[in-house]
Amino acid sequence: MRAYLARVDAVLVQAVIAAALSFAHLHDLASAAGQDGWKAWAYPVSVDLLLVAAWRRLRTGRDRAAGWCWFLVALTASLGANIATAGLLDLGDVPDWLRILVAGWPALAFLGGTLLAHSPEQPSPTVRDGPEPVPAVEHSAPQPEPEPTQGTPWAPELPPSDTPVPAALVEHARKIADAHQARTGNPLDTPTLRARLSVPAPLAEQIAAQLT
Repeated sequence: MRAYLARVDAVLVQAVIAAALSFAHLHDLASAAGQDGWKAWAYPVSVDLLLVAAWRRLRTGRDRAAGWCWFLVALTASLGANIATAGLLDLGDVPDWLRILVAGWPALAFLGGTLLAHSPEQPSPTVRDGPEPVPAVEHSAPQPEPEPTQGTPWAPELPPSDTPVPAALVEHARKIADAHQARTGNPLDTPTLRARLSVPAPLAEQIAAQLT
């Protein structure tokens, strides 16, 4: 536990020192570029806030391209101030192009901070508790009963029966058979007889047998 606390303390101390040095370099550069008073102190705060906003965007995983873009812009401003104040630049005679960059930084930082803060968030995937729902099984529609042939009333199939056919029904069937033969010249077949009498197939066969 003590080793962990010592490691954390070392990291915090190093972070505070680095932040203080970078803060001071940015202040000195802004002051040398003509931004005196409270304005020179506001520049380091602006750069650090843009760095934090860009890093937060990178950590959330949303619109990482914008996060990297503004992170590099803020990092370039911080590193540029550190390098410029390391003796490579005469702070007593700052070039005009650097004065223009320092003067234009507030607008650039405001644009970056606004875009990072107000970019539309992507909806996170919904986590459902419990087991996945079982997909519904599609039931096929019931097939309709086959319709009887037009003109032939449907009658249930009955097993053959030894019951004698009524004589009146046989006589009626004989008249139908005679009329059919007289009209067509052909004897009346059993399916046609069954259709004309509207009787089950076994009964039609019994009647046809008695007509022969």
